[in-house]
Parts: sequence; C-alpha cells; structure tokens
Amino acid sequence: MGDLLGVAVLGAGHMGADHIRRLDQVVSGARVAAVADPDAERAASAAAGLDGVSVHTDPVAALDAPGVAAVLIASPGPAHEEALLAAFARRLPVLCEKPMVPDSAGALRIVEAEAALGRRLAQIGFMRRYDVQYRRLKALLDGGGLGRPLMLHCTHRNVSSPAGFTSAMLINSSVSHEIDAARWLLGQELTAVTVLRPTPSSGAPEGLLDPQFVLFETERGALVDVEVFVNSGFGYQVRCEAVCEAGSARIGDEHTMVVTTRGGARKEVAQDYLVRFADAYDREVQAWVDATRRGEVTGPDVWDGYAASAVAEAGVRALRTGGRVAVDLAPRPDLYATASR
Repeated sequence: MGDLLGVAVLGAGHMGADHIRRLDQVVSGARVAAVADPDAERAASAAAGLDGVSVHTDPVAALDAPGVAAVLIASPGPAHEEALLAAFARRLPVLCEKPMVPDSAGALRIVEAEAALGRRLAQIGFMRRYDVQYRRLKALLDGGGLGRPLMLHCTHRNVSSPAGFTSAMLINSSVSHEIDAARWLLGQELTAVTVLRPTPSSGAPEGLLDPQFVLFETERGALVDVEVFVNSGFGYQVRCEAVCEAGSARIGDEHTMVVTTRGGARKEVAQDYLVRFADAYDREVQAWVDATRRGEVTGPDVWDGYAASAVAEAGVRALRTGGRVAVDLAPRPDLYATASR
C-alpha cells in the first residue's frame, strides 16, 4: 500500500462516490487514503469496505490525514476555491472536477495563486478530452486534412434535470463541457455568446428555460452552436459535428449497444453521463495518477478552468439580457502561455 498514491477525495456524492469506486477498483497505482463530506454518514458509506481510509467532515482535515499525497475534488463547485487553495498551500497535486470555480473572479484567483507558485499542481476534470471519439476528432482536426474548421454543431441532452436546476445552470453546468471541448478541439478562445430561448418544453419544470440554443463566436471566426435540452425524457445524448472547408466529421451517433431479440432489435440509449463517459473518466483519472506519480501535471489546466467559467458567465448574461455578450478574459500568465490545446 505504501507504493500507491494516497488520494484524499473531497465530496462523496454522485460524482465523488464514483471516483472512490474508480480509485479502488479500476485505476492502478493509487488508493483512497481519506474521504471528506459535510454529511458524515455519506462519507462513511462511500468509504465503507476500504482499508486504511480516514473519514472527515472537514476537507482541510482530510488533506492533512496520514498517507495523503494528492487530492481529488468532487465537492459542489462553490467549495472548490477553498479546497484548491488549501491543496496549493500544502503543495499537493489536485484533480478538480468542473467547474473549477463557478464565478470567473474566483477562478482567476486560482490561476493567480498557482502562477505564484511557479509550477502547475492542478488538473481540471474536463473528461471529454479523454473520450476516444473526442480524441479521434481532435486528431483529425489537428491533422488538417479537412481544412480550416468553420463550425461545430453540438448536442447535449439529459433525461431530466435534478431538483433545484436553474435556467442559468443549463449553461454554467451543462454547456460548460461544450465550452471546454470547443476551445480544445479548435485551439481557439471563445469571444462572444448569444443565447436563444425557444418556448420551453412541456416536460421542463415550471420556470425552467429548457431547451436553449447557445451560439459562440471564436477568435478566428469559427462558430459553435449548442442545443442543450436537459429534460428530453429519453436519454443522455452528446454529439459534435465539425464542419470544415474540405469536409465534416461527426461523433456521438453510435455510442450505444444494439440488442436483438425475437421480433426485432433496439438500441440502448445511455441514461446518465457516468454511463456514456465511463471510459473517459477511467482514462482521465488513470492519466492523472500516472502523471502525479512521475511528478508531472498534464491535462486541462487552471487557465482552461478559468476560461470555461468566464465564457459561461458571459453566457448567463446573454441568457438574461437576450443579447450578444462579449467574453472578457484576463491576460494569460506566462505559466499557461502554452495551455493544453
């Protein structure tokens, strides 16, 4: 056990519990050393059956627990800034789920704090960069065979939205993945946002503006559109089509199982992001563990986390005003001059 990377997992909810299972049963080279959640019973339940794990209600106490050498943050977004700064103060490498910090001002404070250290410590959990289909599309675009990208058409559908889900969260929670994926696939910053609001679906909770149509502009003139529909009622679907000067490429159509029985066949539709992107999460966490054990930090960085928060913030303003809103990004520190693109 001493040769394994001891990880403190902060947050034992839906995402955190899945990461605890992943670290224990799927990923090699790591173990869960501590679990923290404000709900003591939930933390204890997530850690049940694991040897040598301490359980905490205070995340800082978990960082100081014996055997902790790295941190995985899966708590709600508003708790991320404090946890990241505490990890930085202890020079602990971090994998932080998105959003890095929900508001752009707080996210910029994280960028500045890590830059002041003069070295990277944090990887941000934009797991689509580890999905096989997204990686193939990225390689195809980078190879240049399809010519200059002109447009990305994206679809993001959920079965239903959880209790308390707001109209703004369609952008700053759901579409935040498309924001990062677009920046990464195109190698460009997003510079402006417009949000169109069709008549809400009859399946949406009262007062929720669902679906939405989000249009992003990029620094080199490409356009990215996202249909986000979080109460589709039938499944979790994520698609992306790149339209370029010499061709197009689409992913997300056939990520499914076809079941054939007497009298016919049917396609299974994933009902949850943990099902659709299970392999991507596995690859992401394994890559983080491997890099951390080598003393390196790879993957999306805190600038990527800040940019996603800033673009989403502009998107929420566009939703509320009904107009086009420019994205205001701070100057990029030298440490992130070659952000992971």
